[in-house]
Amino acid sequence: MSQTAGRQPEARASAAPNPKMQGMQGMQSMQGMRGDTMQHPEKKAQSDMPGSSSSWSKDRIERNQNARDPRDLYPKPPFNEKPQQKPGLENTEMLTQPDFGESSYKGSGKLRDKVCLITGGDSGIGRAVALAFAREGARAVIIQHLKEEDPDCKETKRVVEAENCKFDSFATDLSTDENCKAMVDHVFSKFGVLDVLVLNAATQGKATEFDKMDAKRVCHTFAVNIESMFHTVRHAKPHLKPGSCIITTSSIQSYQPSKTIVDYACTKAAIVAFTKGISGELIQNGIRINSVAPGPVWTPLIAQSFDKDHIKEFGKKNPYGRPAQPAELAPAFVFLANNCDSSFITGEVIGVTGGDFVS
Repeated sequence: MSQTAGRQPEARASAAPNPKMQGMQGMQSMQGMRGDTMQHPEKKAQSDMPGSSSSWSKDRIERNQNARDPRDLYPKPPFNEKPQQKPGLENTEMLTQPDFGESSYKGSGKLRDKVCLITGGDSGIGRAVALAFAREGARAVIIQHLKEEDPDCKETKRVVEAENCKFDSFATDLSTDENCKAMVDHVFSKFGVLDVLVLNAATQGKATEFDKMDAKRVCHTFAVNIESMFHTVRHAKPHLKPGSCIITTSSIQSYQPSKTIVDYACTKAAIVAFTKGISGELIQNGIRINSVAPGPVWTPLIAQSFDKDHIKEFGKKNPYGRPAQPAELAPAFVFLANNCDSSFITGEVIGVTGGDFVS
């Protein structure tokens, strides 16, 4: 604090109390807490240094002024991509690599010192969120993944640790209550706290006719996609402190279900109900829960779920004429994860759908 700023309280103390001035001082105090630099020129000078959040903001403004048509920012179909078996892999198998934000996402300290758990964090949206959280200053990012997804997990580890953020992973199948509990216990035993819980893990079977969706497939899809959320939140809730938050990943499929993956679509609709249904109880403990509903997104889930012809035209029917990239989803998760931007938001669904309606 400058010497001038240090002398101000004395001057105010010698003056008679003025309600109007007290209100203005309160507003100035709040501004200071939010990084206001009007009263502190030395802070402004520091904020304009290269690499500062202010510098990044200027970069964003410049990019925005020179922005191309958003429909043309990323690849459009047709895609020359081969189908994969479950679980789909990003780094070693996808010919058109998803953009998870490594060369574009710039943080501003919104999650400084937070401990974050991301299920399904090895690739796709999960990896983009892991990187964004690390660049926002998170103390630790823990991801859940399947053992078969180790190659993708290693890449996520690389980009997270490059941001001087602690990385940890927990390989397990979330289809059972026991595995969900083991994951939660692992996080609290190792880090002692959990600030942000992202429930992103999902499985999706091959697109097929309804008559071919057998009981085993349907039960497994529900167990991983929605039942695991019940288990994970139930085990984590006693340890979550006020100010913690939970983010679920729902989908445009919650609102516009596709008949060839209707089992998956039903779980995504259930996630919306789950998010809204427990929000009132969680906020009584100071915990927020919200959901991000992506539209079509270019991830390994697409390569493992559809045939070559469907993959070739993936995203073509979207108003943008293309699928989203994971990097375009991450900012929505950051917005919901930090209490500066979304403190009065709970029980809501944010659609990142490229113009497909979620209401």
